[in-house]
Amino acid sequence: MVKVDLSGAQDFFETFGPDYSKISDAHRTLFDRIGEGAEFTGWLDLPGRVLQTELKSILACASKIRSNSKVLVVIGIGGSYLGARAAIELLRSPNYNLIQKDTPDIFFVGNGLSASAINETIEMIGDRDFSINVISKSGGTLEPALAFRVFKNLLEKKYGSAAKKRIIATTDENRGILYDMAAAEGWERFVIPDDVGGRYSVLSAVGLLPMAVAGIDIERVLQCAVSEMHDLDLRSVENPAWLYAGARQHLYVNGRSIEILASYEPSFRYMAEWWKQLFGESEGKNGIGIFPAYVEYSADLHSMGQFIQDGPRRLIETVVSFESTGQNLKIPFVLGDRDKLNYLAGRDFGDVSRTVAKAVAAAHIKGEVPNISITVPEKNEEGFASLVCFFEMSCALSAYVSGVNPFDQPGVEAYKSNMFRLLEQEQTFGIS
Repeated sequence: MVKVDLSGAQDFFETFGPDYSKISDAHRTLFDRIGEGAEFTGWLDLPGRVLQTELKSILACASKIRSNSKVLVVIGIGGSYLGARAAIELLRSPNYNLIQKDTPDIFFVGNGLSASAINETIEMIGDRDFSINVISKSGGTLEPALAFRVFKNLLEKKYGSAAKKRIIATTDENRGILYDMAAAEGWERFVIPDDVGGRYSVLSAVGLLPMAVAGIDIERVLQCAVSEMHDLDLRSVENPAWLYAGARQHLYVNGRSIEILASYEPSFRYMAEWWKQLFGESEGKNGIGIFPAYVEYSADLHSMGQFIQDGPRRLIETVVSFESTGQNLKIPFVLGDRDKLNYLAGRDFGDVSRTVAKAVAAAHIKGEVPNISITVPEKNEEGFASLVCFFEMSCALSAYVSGVNPFDQPGVEAYKSNMFRLLEQEQTFGIS
């Protein structure tokens, strides 16, 4: 289980601190499934369900892809790709496609409308054998639907009628455009559960299939997630999700409306992107919500550090760190010491990074930025599962405390309606 340390935020609490009675009420609402959006709380028991049902099929499909493809193209947007990419970058490498490995390269497309990005992906695939995993609940979201049209066309030109054996659709169980296409063509299918929204779906086939193709032990991920979800049902202020949700809500009502998530690990970047969607879509409603942002330390200390230290005092800083990353690098001793750094010789980079983190936290706290510390034991499958469960639980509790439905996204649907209306008008009137 992750650890939450609020010592860097306590000086910014009002007299009585966070109201954990509200967190307790939110917890009961969530687990009794009586709040708004209760029909989308299937993520609470999702890991156990997947272990008992789809795990073997997901592993078999991943094995087939690894045996016949040098590339997997994952097509999806938002929750349909962020979790998988977060896991691959955190647990394998941010440079996954460049490292030597015995697993396929994985390209993520369908998360934008850039012709240059799609063309570049096609060039990088080249003549290599590839497969497609298209992920969409309905199949009607424009960005992934257009990307799928492009890559499906390439696949059919390369393999003819055999192309259908290289398309895997992760979609609704029994309806929707993508479901209908998959059923008609006989593509292998995996299910996005009806009771799980996209941003909570990483521990379903949505995230697990690409993770397994990349060589991540998804059975370990699921087993840890089952245990973590059980532990996070603790009805006490010892629950780290209570501490995090309670602190950020207390700071928010006292004027802290921007939360900066920070990490000293570049491999954490897409975990932060996943976190941004999770909290942004879940809480940003009805004119309220904490704005989620991300900074990467120590690089961003030399770009955003000034603003964080001395800018408007509306910030919350949440820092995620790992007790062990599984990597070590000693600083060498150099004769002559011309750069004056021999005093650090023999120390590990990780040790230096931890010292820097302490110094940064102290400076920011003194600059009136409350600091919440989240510590994960290891950067491995268990650590990933713990973070996913912790953030999902914290987000749902925090949203219920603020009085919004954690599981809908009406603002996203508004942009989609406008987009399709304008595209249809342009086509009708010949506008280009």
